[in-house]
Amino acid sequence: MQVRASAPGKAILFGEHAVVYGKPAIAMAINKRACVDVLESSTNNINVNIRDLGIKGSINFDNGTIMSDSPKKGILKYIRESIKKVHDGSGMEINIDVNIPIGGGLGSSAAVAVATIAAVSAYNKIDLKEEEIAKYAHEVELKVQKSASPLDTTISTYGGLIYLESNAEDIVQLDIDYDIPVVIGYTDTRGDTGKLVEAVKIRRDIYSDIIDPLIDSIELITEEAKEAILNDDKKRIGELMNINHGLLDALGVNTKELSGMVYTARNAGACGSKITGAGGGGSIIAYCPNGTGKVISAITETESALKADISKEGVKITNLY
Repeated sequence: MQVRASAPGKAILFGEHAVVYGKPAIAMAINKRACVDVLESSTNNINVNIRDLGIKGSINFDNGTIMSDSPKKGILKYIRESIKKVHDGSGMEINIDVNIPIGGGLGSSAAVAVATIAAVSAYNKIDLKEEEIAKYAHEVELKVQKSASPLDTTISTYGGLIYLESNAEDIVQLDIDYDIPVVIGYTDTRGDTGKLVEAVKIRRDIYSDIIDPLIDSIELITEEAKEAILNDDKKRIGELMNINHGLLDALGVNTKELSGMVYTARNAGACGSKITGAGGGGSIIAYCPNGTGKVISAITETESALKADISKEGVKITNLY
């Protein structure tokens, strides 16, 4: 018996960090996916092989112990917690290809959690609805990261371009009939989402009268951006993206490398560019309605970049036999 499931990564267009405090956000699923294969095992352990990252490990289901010699074994915690949601404890072989830069703010951990929950539940003949997968995956991120918004797991589950309402009360698919051409630039330095979210929280606790208005301003930007996207107002989308970046800088999640890519993208013709995701390393997103080629070329002189398209498909089980 083998089950394969996959789920897309994401890029946040507007609202990161503010979403942790119940504010709205806009995000798109991208055409880079985590793929999880689940097979029967002859042992009682759960053996995990993340092939494209060269990470191997074994999980003892009874006591939760992770055994791995890899220095990057932190991702195995997401897999362990995902399995615990939908598994009874028998042995399994799990092979994973992430295909999304790790720690780049592109929802790699959420995609892995969503795909693992979908694959293992299908393997165990548990029929989960999309909302259940998204809920479980968010609980996994909360368990591992201590603090996490539902945005990443929501977009990875449902796909498309979404507007997440205040306090995650509803998910609104933004149905548009045009492309949003974006370039994602990413560094070798990876941000730690949990630590960055915690750092903003600490800063907010100390300077609440200053930080709260910044978070409120990000909310207003997100609302404006929703209307701009629905109206295909390219100039407005770009300007709002640039303003959003400045506020993220003020929250303390920017770096020299991220800032360099942001301004490189703008100078190469992007209408707008900003941090995407938690920051502190990781990725930027550049909105390029006039073409992506020059922006990719400019960023790749010093960092890495890829063109991203909207993935209209969220989590899916691609084969079951």
